[in-house]
Amino acid sequence: MSLQPAIIEFGTGIDLHGQNPTEAARRGVWNAIHQSSLMFLGLFGQDTSKNMIVEVTIATTRPKEINEQILLDELPHGNGIINIVDGGLEIEGRKGSGDYSLVVNAAIIVKIDLAD
Repeated sequence: MSLQPAIIEFGTGIDLHGQNPTEAARRGVWNAIHQSSLMFLGLFGQDTSKNMIVEVTIATTRPKEINEQILLDELPHGNGIINIVDGGLEIEGRKGSGDYSLVVNAAIIVKIDLAD
């Protein structure tokens, strides 16, 4: 199997008041997926949707709180691999309120087998 990157896309997810990093990450994955089109993959003469690998990288301020299965369930095709790194953004809208908005970045790389 010779996996080659075919698509890279980025998304941003925000949880304004819930302080739920998994929900913000899910929204970031959804955002990235819905900005890309996989239509050209049929040109390779095989059902690439079943054997593609989808690498998802999430950048969040709360990496240990992410439920990876929820993110995998968001992927419509392929076999997902989740990588969570430190990053993202946390903002307290009004100082001292304890009401933080979480911003999570998502990157998705779709890899397909181009071997003959």
